Amino acid sequence: VQLVESGGGLVQAGGSLRLSCTYSGFSFPDWSIAWFRQAPGKEREKVACIVGHDGTTYYADSVKGRVTISNDNSKNAVYLQMNSLNPEDTATYYCAAGLGNYWPTFEDYWGMGTRVTVSA
Repeated sequence: VQLVESGGGLVQAGGSLRLSCTYSGFSFPDWSIAWFRQAPGKEREKVACIVGHDGTTYYADSVKGRVTISNDNSKNAVYLQMNSLNPEDTATYYCAAGLGNYWPTFEDYWGMGTRVTVSA
């Protein structure tokens, strides 16, 4: 299993970014893929999750309404569209994948992360 994140960078407050997670080594319909983030000095937290079996999505309250998770099976990719970004969204964003129909856990598979910095 391999997960590779991309799309991070520096953006001004109010701007948008789309993160990509390219995956390989497993069949997405049997798995869930999620985005987590970790800001400096803080614990890793959930952002969004998509279930491969039926496309069900879950969002953290902190990003609900500003973030959309989606997948493109033809490209083996999951995307995180983030809008109305604010400095509190500054973090390293990680893609994770696990078997089943809910959020992956720390024991599952993780990418190396992509850094997002939102300037005021």
